[in-house]
Amino acid sequence: MKVISRDQHCISRKNISDSALKVMSRLRSNGYQGYLVGGAVRDLLLGKHPKDFDIATDATPEAVHALFRNSRIIGRRFRIVHVRFGREIIEVTTFRGHHDSGDKTSSAAHSRQSESGLLLRDNVFGTLEEDAVRRDLTVNALYYDSGNFEVFDQVGGLQDLEKKRIHIIGEPAVRFREDPVRMLRVLRFAAKLEFGIEQSTAAAIPQCAELLREIPPARLFDEFLKLFLAGYAAKTMANLLEYRLLEHLFPGTCAHLDDNTQGLALIRAAMVNTDKRIHQGKHVTPAFILAAILWPVVAALSKKLQEGGDAPMVAMHKAGQQAVSQTVQHVAIPKRFSQPMREIWEFQLRLQRKQGRKAAELVDHRRFRAAYDFLLLREQAGEDTRDLGAWWTQFQTLPFEERLAQAQPQGKKRNPRHS
Repeated sequence: MKVISRDQHCISRKNISDSALKVMSRLRSNGYQGYLVGGAVRDLLLGKHPKDFDIATDATPEAVHALFRNSRIIGRRFRIVHVRFGREIIEVTTFRGHHDSGDKTSSAAHSRQSESGLLLRDNVFGTLEEDAVRRDLTVNALYYDSGNFEVFDQVGGLQDLEKKRIHIIGEPAVRFREDPVRMLRVLRFAAKLEFGIEQSTAAAIPQCAELLREIPPARLFDEFLKLFLAGYAAKTMANLLEYRLLEHLFPGTCAHLDDNTQGLALIRAAMVNTDKRIHQGKHVTPAFILAAILWPVVAALSKKLQEGGDAPMVAMHKAGQQAVSQTVQHVAIPKRFSQPMREIWEFQLRLQRKQGRKAAELVDHRRFRAAYDFLLLREQAGEDTRDLGAWWTQFQTLPFEERLAQAQPQGKKRNPRHS
């Protein structure tokens, strides 16, 4: 293991959470090891300011829980301890060990894999050296000792930081079979850090992509949030398309992208728009991102249904239902997001009607702003909406009475009761 002394790295305790320092100090004072690990060490070495601080220790989850009254043990697949300090949570994990070490009976009770190699349970504990090898990426397997200010590097993470590359630890195909979500993590961190991907790691992704089908849709929705709500959605989407992982998350969308330049342009524009809003501190909802990703499916289904005789709004409603039901087989979509997503789609038809009292009232609808932004994205992607975007941009700035007057059909007098 490579040990980097205090004078050879740039990490300063003043940039580390006081709560994390307290956790490490108490672990050490009780005879345990305690190290800052993962993304916090990586970001500190890159001169950034991490928001989350994770601790690795040789203490078992029960031992950690006994030391901190403000803690609780969570998880079954990976048992960890959350130590709460007000709103801040310090995550403490016990060093993971190798599955083939130690007592076989005890190991079987704490570790389990599927026939394909998928890791179903992992509570075999070990040493710092074993823990480093068990982590996903080299740049996330660096440890900082706040007691003697040293950094420990078992797997070449410092070298990969210097070369700006994402490198899976161990044999890529084996690690991806253990947990296919690691492929998404590789692409996500490459986008986040603006790093390249190490050659053998990159080569294994297309070979193992099908394994994502083994992951429960609910877990993939959690990964979806990490992929697209962290401020680098555009780069992440580019990586997903390049390595053909998007088709295992949203196969319906990918089936409509080969000959649909507008659909792809809309999705990319939505990602850029999402990143911009996040960097400006504005609210972003998964419903809007999902609406963009699934729009090529919905638009195609709606068109087909209209050609079969359905009215436009009926066709859009059915298309939305079908798109959601197909998607949730791969990525779960909670109703709190699927409902507003479908409203955004159906609103695209309502925005085509520029006359009457309903048009004047539409601006005040709670879903108007999202639907209007989506309309602008469609235009930006090259869809011909007959300048609807410009019309609604101007119309929404008017007071209600002026909107009502402008929305009246030409030659029709207003009803005195509404004067």
